[in-house]
Amino acid sequence: MFGAIQKVLRNLTAESEPVYDAGDPKVATAALAVHAIAVDGIVEEPEKNKLRAVLQEHFDLNEEETAELIAEARRRDLEAIDLYAFTSVIKRTLDEEGRQGVVEMLWELVYADGEVHEFEDNFIWRVAELLGVSSRERIALKLRAERESPRGSDNGGSDG
Repeated sequence: MFGAIQKVLRNLTAESEPVYDAGDPKVATAALAVHAIAVDGIVEEPEKNKLRAVLQEHFDLNEEETAELIAEARRRDLEAIDLYAFTSVIKRTLDEEGRQGVVEMLWELVYADGEVHEFEDNFIWRVAELLGVSSRERIALKLRAERESPRGSDNGGSDG
C-alpha cells in the first residue's frame, strides 16, 4: 500500500517538474523578453506576435515549443525578484555577440507596438548594463531596431 502511494506521488512530481533548467539561457532570454513587452503595463497583440516570432526564430522552435517556452518564461518572470537571475545566466553562457543579440531582440520587441515607453527604455538600459553591453552599442542596437520597426523613425523614446 505504502509503495503504491509513493509511486503515485513520484508520478505526480514527475509531471510537474520543469521542462527547462533554471540555468537555461533560452528561459532567461525569454523571461527578459516577456518582461520587456509587459514593463509598460500594456501588452498589445503586435507585441505578443513579435514575441512568438522572435523566440521561434532565435531558438529554432516550433509553435508548441514556443508556447511552452513563453509559459515557462512568464512563470519565471513572475517568480523573479530581480533581473540578475536572468542576466547572470545569459552573461555566463553567451559571448559578447550573443549578449548584444539579446539586447537587440529586446529592442525589436519594445518597438513592436510602434513606440518605446520610458519604462521599456530604462529596462533595456538596465539589462544591457548587467550583460556588459556598452551604452554605445545599446544605443546603436536601439537605432537599428527603430529603423526596422513598422513605424520607422516616427518612434519616440529616449536614449537612457
